[in-house]
Amino acid sequence: MASSRILTFLGKGGSGRTTIAIAAAHKLALKGNRVLIVGQGTYPTWSNALGITPNGEPQTIAPNLKVVQIAATILMEKAWDELKALEKQYLRSPILNNVYGQELGILPGMDEALALNALREYDSSGDYDIIIYDGNDSFHILRMFAIPEGLNWYFRRFRKLITESDLGRALSPFIQPLTGAILNVSWSFDNFAPEPTNRANQILTDGIAALADPQRIAAYLVIDSQPEAVDSAKALWGSAQQVGLTVAGVLLNKRGITPELQEAFFPLNFTDIPTNSGSDWQVISDALPDLQTSRHTPVPLEVNIQAREVRIFLPGFDKKQVKLSQSGPEITIEAGDQRHNLILPPPLAGKPVTGAKFEQGYLIISL
Repeated sequence: MASSRILTFLGKGGSGRTTIAIAAAHKLALKGNRVLIVGQGTYPTWSNALGITPNGEPQTIAPNLKVVQIAATILMEKAWDELKALEKQYLRSPILNNVYGQELGILPGMDEALALNALREYDSSGDYDIIIYDGNDSFHILRMFAIPEGLNWYFRRFRKLITESDLGRALSPFIQPLTGAILNVSWSFDNFAPEPTNRANQILTDGIAALADPQRIAAYLVIDSQPEAVDSAKALWGSAQQVGLTVAGVLLNKRGITPELQEAFFPLNFTDIPTNSGSDWQVISDALPDLQTSRHTPVPLEVNIQAREVRIFLPGFDKKQVKLSQSGPEITIEAGDQRHNLILPPPLAGKPVTGAKFEQGYLIISL
């Protein structure tokens, strides 16, 4: 089954991300692609712009174009009755009876986890060639895409502690049905085994691989005329690279290209986006670049086994802002508010870091 191409747009609030996302969806649908645009949250402005009444299900608004507005509360409520039944079956003391889906949906990180799983399900359905994700906030979008790698790291680090602890053994009968209800996967303590074969682990592996492929998942920076827009875009670019998300270009919304911008975002390509006219997306659609492939974009990570070198593209950061640590075959890179955990390939596993330097936006680690 062919996978979808997933696109998102990053920029400060009010930069025009949503308008461009909708125009991009129209452009790609007109080319014959089966497109789904996914919006997150319950804000009426988004659904009004698309002329829909949100019901949690994809709705057709044009040939080849569907739209869905998702919210953590709605996604959680779909499984809530099942969760309460499971709680009564597996836990002696009832803890969920007086808790509602709306309350659990606002736990830290729950929005991102549920949204990522919704994207995974739309992707695996085979119904769409392109999925455009329009999240509430750009940094929340980055945290969402970082979830698979982060969970994978926790599994590796705490596998023995979880599998051998009394708490782990007590909760093990409950983990599988609980995660099955929330995330629609079969998750058990087999996930923490030295060589897990559980499908949930494969989902994490697939997610990490998809994020590393610029032809599968890519983002575009949106910069408008607001003074702080450039600084925000720089921070988003560096953070995107840190979580492994490829930035394929810069879209200038009502702001012309200048030499200063070209230098600040080298080597990304720039596209001028004209002002939108009412509900006619054609003007913006015509101005957008080719969104179906990512060409000539700096990849977030390169490993050169022969040279014993790792190159990590970290625009917007300098050496003083980056912290490196090493544990066995892993190198952890901290920059800004993001952490990237790199597992070295077998030929380099266990090799100590002998040096690090910055060169043309790359952090180059020698082993």
